[in-house]
Amino acid sequence: MSVSPSASPSPVSTSVSPASSGPTQADLFDFVRRTAADTELIDSLPLDPEGRTWVRLEGPGGSEAWLIGWPPGTGTGWHDHADSVGAFLTASGELTENSLAARLPTDGWRTLELSDGVDRERRLSSGQGRAFGRHHVHEVLNESPERHAISVHAYYPPLPQIRRYSRSGPILRLEQVERPEDWQ
Repeated sequence: MSVSPSASPSPVSTSVSPASSGPTQADLFDFVRRTAADTELIDSLPLDPEGRTWVRLEGPGGSEAWLIGWPPGTGTGWHDHADSVGAFLTASGELTENSLAARLPTDGWRTLELSDGVDRERRLSSGQGRAFGRHHVHEVLNESPERHAISVHAYYPPLPQIRRYSRSGPILRLEQVERPEDWQ
């Protein structure tokens, strides 16, 4: 199976779905922007030199939210957030987001060959972020060799699962499906 590029979504879409009463992507982005501006909260996050640290936050309208500390050289690996929409913003430092500008099938595959032109890279300095739709495949990295980064993330509905992928050149492989009980 081969996957080709799709049109790039705008940084902030207008809603989760017309029938949904939960927060929209724009609502989530507004929340992460306001939360990242709370310097007292950002400064309260304990930072570990070896691994990521996180604190769960109360997100808007029943969303799931996190404050995350990123030591130098750490990242998430390739993953998606299944049926949740989301937003994240760098509160301090700089993060890099690598993502795929292609719609992937949601189920029934283990290996895909990606077409040329699907890769996107964003460098998100302090105060910069983005919102994304369902099934958005990406990895987030702190590529700094010496400086921590801190970010705020929000998802709606609360994460039902995270699918983790490995990537070798154009080949994307589904490696694992995690459920909330795996990370809480």
